[in-house]
Amino acid sequence: MISVEEQIALIERGAVECISREELIKKLQKSVDTGIPLKVKAGFDPTAPDLHLGHTVLLQKLKHFQDLGHQIYFLIGDFTGMIGDPTGKSETRKALTREDVERNAETYKEQVFKILDPQKTKVVFNSDWLGKLDSFDMIKLASQLTVARMLEREDFKQRFETGKPISIHEFFYPLLQGYDSVAIEADVELGGTDQLFNLLMGRDLQRSKGQEPQIVLTTPLLEGLDGVNKMSKSLGNYIGVTESATDIYGKILSVSDDLMFRYYDLLSDLTTEEIAALKESMAKGNIHPKEVKKQLARELTARFHGHEAAAAAEDNFEKVFQKKGLPDEIPEVTMSISESVWLPQLLVDTDLVKSTSEGRRMIKQNAVAVNGEKVGDESTAIDPVGEVLIKVGKRRFCKVIFS
Repeated sequence: MISVEEQIALIERGAVECISREELIKKLQKSVDTGIPLKVKAGFDPTAPDLHLGHTVLLQKLKHFQDLGHQIYFLIGDFTGMIGDPTGKSETRKALTREDVERNAETYKEQVFKILDPQKTKVVFNSDWLGKLDSFDMIKLASQLTVARMLEREDFKQRFETGKPISIHEFFYPLLQGYDSVAIEADVELGGTDQLFNLLMGRDLQRSKGQEPQIVLTTPLLEGLDGVNKMSKSLGNYIGVTESATDIYGKILSVSDDLMFRYYDLLSDLTTEEIAALKESMAKGNIHPKEVKKQLARELTARFHGHEAAAAAEDNFEKVFQKKGLPDEIPEVTMSISESVWLPQLLVDTDLVKSTSEGRRMIKQNAVAVNGEKVGDESTAIDPVGEVLIKVGKRRFCKVIFS
């Protein structure tokens, strides 16, 4: 069994807050003495089908506990997902349907096992216990918390003060998340810094049930590609776990040198000592920052696509961006149409963008080229003649063959 001191060093790497460190040391020491692993829990509401690197900060910390021999509980909030987590929201969230939750949950499981060992991870659904609570149980649970305490939450407080509605069912969310910890008898719960109120609720409910309160460990919110705002799909500054190897590799190389080492600290499997050695070597000029960034890009791309795909992505990047050429393999789409097609629609039809609004935005940003020529007019139409090579951004290509 790894010593408590070594465990603490890895657990605290990149963490923001531990409540409390003294209690964690006692739990770890007991685990070492008895050989019984700690139960470490993290909950994910399946509100969207795809994860990005920001989500994997928490998964990486779970992996640290897993590597230390502890039992990981990957909790899918299929019950709470139908309520909608109000954390950080200025209005009531739209609740998901059962079909939405089940579909997204399956996708989540596929993605998380790119990081966690499926043989050493218990995947649990909180509907297994929350779905069994009757109205009496719910009323009893609600009696554990006052309205005044709930309004200490900054998001609820702001909505209350500005007259924005707060639905009664939203008050149940932190209570139900806390009840998850009671049901599992969790020793440790992980969550982002924005989840602190909900995480502490687990400690309160465990005490009321006569359980030893869980340790709360918060992880930071990862900055996106802009280096300023947290990684978010809505802001377009994200790196998706399901994106192609080429896109993941290229996006990582686009981050700043300063942000690069934050990604190393929060996402890399390198040890703290190895990362420090890279920093020192770069500071002394012994290694170029781009080479350090390439190493990170290879590691994270390989995590989600394998080493061969990562190597191919690196070769492709060097061919396209350093030698100003074209990738070896360009997707081809054959279209049988007789009339001119609106360029934003063509970008959607070729899967280069998700929507015509995104296509129009990319054109306005001068990020779309047709046959090597930049296109800045969103009203542009393409004649259905011969072959057309389309490029969007720095990494997306498609050859359209009109027949």
